[in-house]
Amino acid sequence: MRGRFITFEGGEGAGKTTQIDRLRRRLARLGHSVVVTREPGGSSKAEEIRKALLGGRARDLGPAGEALLFYAARLDHLEHLVRPSLDQGIHVLCDRFSDSTRAYQGAFGKVDPRILGSLDRVIVGETEPDLTIILDIPPDLGLCRARRRNEASKEGTDRFESEGEPFHEALRQAFREIAAAHPERCVLIDARGVPDEVEEDVWRAVGERVRALTLPVQADAHVA
Repeated sequence: MRGRFITFEGGEGAGKTTQIDRLRRRLARLGHSVVVTREPGGSSKAEEIRKALLGGRARDLGPAGEALLFYAARLDHLEHLVRPSLDQGIHVLCDRFSDSTRAYQGAFGKVDPRILGSLDRVIVGETEPDLTIILDIPPDLGLCRARRRNEASKEGTDRFESEGEPFHEALRQAFREIAAAHPERCVLIDARGVPDEVEEDVWRAVGERVRALTLPVQADAHVA
Protein backbone atom coordinates (compact mmCIF):
# COMPACT_ATOMS: atom_id res chain seq x y z
CA MET A 1 0.00 0.00 0.00
CA ARG A 2 1.60 3.24 -1.15
CA GLY A 3 0.63 6.68 0.02
CA ARG A 4 -0.46 9.39 -2.39
CA PHE A 5 1.56 12.53 -3.07
CA ILE A 6 -0.43 15.75 -3.48
CA THR A 7 1.27 19.08 -4.07
CA PHE A 8 -0.16 22.59 -3.83
CA GLU A 9 1.11 25.42 -6.01
CA GLY A 10 0.23 29.04 -6.68
CA GLY A 11 1.25 32.62 -6.11
CA GLU A 12 1.81 34.41 -2.83
CA GLY A 13 -1.35 34.69 -0.72
CA ALA A 14 -3.24 32.06 -2.71
CA GLY A 15 -4.16 30.18 0.48
CA LYS A 16 -2.03 27.06 0.09
CA THR A 17 -1.37 26.67 3.82
CA THR A 18 -5.07 27.04 4.67
CA GLN A 19 -6.23 24.56 2.04
CA ILE A 20 -3.54 22.01 2.87
CA ASP A 21 -4.62 22.04 6.51
CA ARG A 22 -8.29 21.70 5.57
CA LEU A 23 -7.55 18.76 3.29
CA ARG A 24 -5.41 17.15 5.99
CA ARG A 25 -8.27 17.36 8.47
CA ARG A 26 -10.80 15.91 6.04
CA LEU A 27 -8.53 13.00 5.21
CA ALA A 28 -7.74 12.38 8.88
CA ARG A 29 -11.47 12.23 9.70
CA LEU A 30 -11.78 9.42 7.15
CA GLY A 31 -8.97 7.52 8.86
CA HIS A 32 -6.14 8.30 6.44
CA SER A 33 -2.59 8.82 7.69
CA VAL A 34 -1.29 12.16 6.42
CA VAL A 35 1.89 14.19 6.73
CA VAL A 36 2.11 17.87 5.77
CA THR A 37 5.37 19.32 4.52
CA ARG A 38 6.76 22.18 2.44
CA GLU A 39 9.41 23.21 -0.04
CA PRO A 40 12.01 24.39 0.26
CA GLY A 41 12.24 22.57 3.58
CA GLY A 42 10.61 19.56 5.13
CA SER A 43 13.84 17.96 6.36
CA SER A 44 16.68 19.28 8.52
CA LYS A 45 19.17 20.05 5.74
CA ALA A 46 16.44 21.35 3.44
CA GLU A 47 15.27 23.77 6.14
CA GLU A 48 18.78 25.21 6.37
CA ILE A 49 18.80 25.77 2.61
CA ARG A 50 15.34 27.36 2.92
CA LYS A 51 16.74 30.03 5.26
CA ALA A 52 19.37 30.99 2.68
CA LEU A 53 16.92 31.05 -0.22
CA LEU A 54 14.04 32.94 1.38
CA GLY A 55 16.37 35.20 3.32
CA GLY A 56 17.84 36.41 0.04
CA ARG A 57 21.37 35.19 0.77
CA ALA A 58 21.40 33.12 -2.44
CA ARG A 59 20.05 35.89 -4.64
CA ASP A 60 23.49 36.85 -5.98
CA LEU A 61 23.84 33.33 -7.40
CA GLY A 62 21.15 34.18 -9.94
CA PRO A 63 18.16 32.01 -10.94
CA ALA A 64 20.32 29.07 -12.04
CA GLY A 65 22.20 29.01 -8.74
CA GLU A 66 18.94 29.28 -6.82
CA ALA A 67 17.49 26.42 -8.86
CA LEU A 68 20.42 24.19 -7.91
CA LEU A 69 19.87 24.99 -4.23
CA PHE A 70 16.18 24.23 -4.54
CA TYR A 71 16.99 20.84 -6.02
CA ALA A 72 19.60 20.15 -3.34
CA ALA A 73 16.93 20.82 -0.73
CA ARG A 74 14.44 18.71 -2.71
CA LEU A 75 16.82 15.75 -2.78
CA ASP A 76 17.18 15.75 1.01
CA HIS A 77 13.44 16.26 1.45
CA LEU A 78 12.56 13.36 -0.83
CA GLU A 79 15.07 10.99 0.72
CA HIS A 80 14.29 11.72 4.36
CA LEU A 81 10.56 12.49 4.42
CA VAL A 82 8.54 12.14 1.22
CA ARG A 83 9.62 8.72 -0.05
CA PRO A 84 9.74 7.01 3.39
CA SER A 85 6.25 8.32 4.15
CA LEU A 86 4.80 7.17 0.82
CA ASP A 87 6.42 3.74 1.26
CA GLN A 88 4.68 3.41 4.65
CA GLY A 89 1.29 4.19 3.12
CA ILE A 90 1.19 7.73 4.49
CA HIS A 91 -0.24 10.40 2.19
CA VAL A 92 1.97 13.47 1.70
CA LEU A 93 0.56 16.97 1.25
CA CYS A 94 3.31 19.37 0.15
CA ASP A 95 3.27 23.17 -0.02
CA ARG A 96 5.18 23.72 -3.31
CA PHE A 97 7.31 21.27 -5.29
CA SER A 98 9.00 21.14 -8.69
CA ASP A 99 6.38 23.27 -10.42
CA SER A 100 7.42 26.24 -8.30
CA THR A 101 10.98 25.86 -9.53
CA ARG A 102 9.70 25.70 -13.10
CA ALA A 103 7.69 28.88 -12.56
CA TYR A 104 10.06 30.97 -10.42
CA GLN A 105 13.48 30.02 -11.78
CA GLY A 106 12.34 28.64 -15.14
CA ALA A 107 9.59 30.75 -16.66
CA PHE A 108 10.51 33.96 -14.86
CA GLY A 109 14.23 33.45 -14.20
CA LYS A 110 14.81 32.10 -17.75
CA VAL A 111 16.74 29.05 -16.59
CA ASP A 112 16.90 26.64 -19.54
CA PRO A 113 13.99 24.18 -19.14
CA ARG A 114 16.29 21.40 -20.34
CA ILE A 115 18.44 21.96 -17.25
CA LEU A 116 15.43 21.83 -14.95
CA GLY A 117 14.12 18.78 -16.80
CA SER A 118 17.42 16.97 -16.31
CA LEU A 119 17.51 17.83 -12.61
CA ASP A 120 13.93 16.62 -12.25
CA ARG A 121 14.67 13.29 -13.91
CA VAL A 122 17.72 12.67 -11.71
CA ILE A 123 16.40 13.96 -8.37
CA VAL A 124 12.63 13.52 -8.51
CA GLY A 125 12.59 10.50 -10.80
CA GLU A 126 9.41 8.48 -10.32
CA THR A 127 8.30 10.47 -7.26
CA GLU A 128 6.02 12.69 -9.29
CA PRO A 129 2.91 14.03 -7.56
CA ASP A 130 -0.28 12.03 -8.03
CA LEU A 131 -2.16 15.33 -8.07
CA THR A 132 -1.13 18.99 -8.16
CA ILE A 133 -3.61 21.63 -7.02
CA ILE A 134 -2.76 25.04 -8.51
CA LEU A 135 -4.52 27.84 -6.63
CA ASP A 136 -4.98 30.71 -9.05
CA ILE A 137 -5.29 34.26 -7.75
CA PRO A 138 -4.70 37.76 -9.19
CA PRO A 139 -1.40 39.12 -7.84
CA ASP A 140 -2.89 42.26 -6.30
CA LEU A 141 -5.34 40.23 -4.21
CA GLY A 142 -2.75 37.59 -3.32
CA LEU A 143 -0.16 40.14 -2.21
CA CYS A 144 -2.78 41.96 -0.14
CA ARG A 145 -3.61 38.70 1.63
CA ALA A 146 0.08 37.96 2.14
CA ARG A 147 0.65 41.37 3.72
CA ARG A 148 -2.27 40.88 6.12
CA ARG A 149 -0.96 37.43 7.03
CA ASN A 150 2.55 38.75 7.69
CA GLU A 151 1.22 41.62 9.80
CA ALA A 152 -0.87 39.22 11.88
CA SER A 153 2.06 36.86 12.43
CA LYS A 154 4.61 39.69 12.76
CA GLU A 155 6.70 38.09 9.99
CA GLY A 156 8.50 40.12 7.35
CA THR A 157 8.24 39.58 3.62
CA ASP A 158 10.54 36.93 2.17
CA ARG A 159 12.84 37.07 -0.84
CA PHE A 160 10.04 36.39 -3.34
CA GLU A 161 7.13 38.21 -1.70
CA SER A 162 9.16 41.43 -1.86
CA GLU A 163 9.32 41.36 -5.67
CA GLY A 164 7.08 43.74 -7.64
CA GLU A 165 3.69 42.99 -9.15
CA PRO A 166 5.05 42.27 -12.69
CA PHE A 167 7.08 39.43 -11.15
CA HIS A 168 3.96 37.95 -9.54
CA GLU A 169 1.87 38.39 -12.69
CA ALA A 170 4.52 36.49 -14.65
CA LEU A 171 4.42 33.72 -12.05
CA ARG A 172 0.65 33.49 -12.28
CA GLN A 173 0.87 33.06 -16.03
CA ALA A 174 3.60 30.44 -15.62
CA PHE A 175 1.47 28.38 -13.24
CA ARG A 176 -1.50 28.62 -15.60
CA GLU A 177 0.69 27.36 -18.45
CA ILE A 178 1.94 24.48 -16.31
CA ALA A 179 -1.66 23.49 -15.55
CA ALA A 180 -2.55 23.58 -19.25
CA ALA A 181 0.53 21.54 -20.20
CA HIS A 182 -0.11 18.80 -17.60
CA PRO A 183 -3.89 18.30 -17.40
CA GLU A 184 -3.48 14.68 -16.31
CA ARG A 185 -1.78 15.81 -13.09
CA CYS A 186 -2.77 19.44 -12.47
CA VAL A 187 -6.09 21.04 -11.53
CA LEU A 188 -6.40 24.83 -11.68
CA ILE A 189 -8.69 26.19 -8.95
CA ASP A 190 -9.96 29.74 -8.57
CA ALA A 191 -8.65 30.89 -5.17
CA ARG A 192 -10.49 34.22 -5.06
CA GLY A 193 -13.43 32.84 -3.10
CA VAL A 194 -13.81 32.37 0.64
CA PRO A 195 -11.86 29.42 2.11
CA ASP A 196 -14.97 27.21 2.43
CA GLU A 197 -15.71 27.53 -1.28
CA VAL A 198 -12.11 26.83 -2.29
CA GLU A 199 -12.02 23.85 0.08
CA GLU A 200 -14.99 22.26 -1.69
CA ASP A 201 -13.33 22.78 -5.07
CA VAL A 202 -10.16 21.12 -3.77
CA TRP A 203 -12.14 18.21 -2.33
CA ARG A 204 -13.98 17.76 -5.63
CA ALA A 205 -10.64 17.64 -7.49
CA VAL A 206 -9.30 15.04 -5.07
CA GLY A 207 -12.42 12.95 -5.53
CA GLU A 208 -12.15 13.09 -9.31
CA ARG A 209 -8.42 12.34 -9.49
CA VAL A 210 -7.65 10.23 -6.39
CA ARG A 211 -11.06 8.87 -5.43
CA ALA A 212 -9.71 6.37 -2.85
CA LEU A 213 -8.75 9.29 -0.59
CA THR A 214 -12.37 10.46 -0.26
CA LEU A 215 -13.49 7.07 1.11
CA PRO A 216 -13.24 5.91 4.74
CA VAL A 217 -10.30 3.64 5.46
CA GLN A 218 -11.32 0.03 6.08
CA ALA A 219 -9.27 -2.33 8.16
CA ASP A 220 -8.40 -4.51 5.17
CA ALA A 221 -8.43 -1.71 2.55
CA HIS A 222 -5.62 -0.90 0.17
CA VAL A 223 -5.05 2.51 -1.39
CA ALA A 224 -6.21 2.11 -5.00
